[in-house]
Amino acid sequence: MDSKINIVDKQKDSITFEIMNYDNTLLRPLVEEIQKDEQVTESRYFIKHPVIDNPRVYVRVKSGKPQAAVKRSIKRLSKVFETLSSELNKELKKIDEENVMEAKQN
Repeated sequence: MDSKINIVDKQKDSITFEIMNYDNTLLRPLVEEIQKDEQVTESRYFIKHPVIDNPRVYVRVKSGKPQAAVKRSIKRLSKVFETLSSELNKELKKIDEENVMEAKQN
């Protein structure tokens, strides 16, 4: 999936960016993770029109750079998904090994 991010607005304590080719499946966990950052006072995403507009993410911080808070959150979220992927692969490998054992017994 080709994605692109456009910075729509950048202030000293806030940033709004538009994300193409993604929906709330990705944006909800991202915004929730951003909100966990202790420097963030507000984070949300919104879509003006669900068919013709791209979703936008708004982040406001009490200190520091808002883009730094987004980067930290993406890094934490990517670790969560990496762990989930690793655990899922382990479980799928077990299932594959069990199927091989069953096939050998039959």
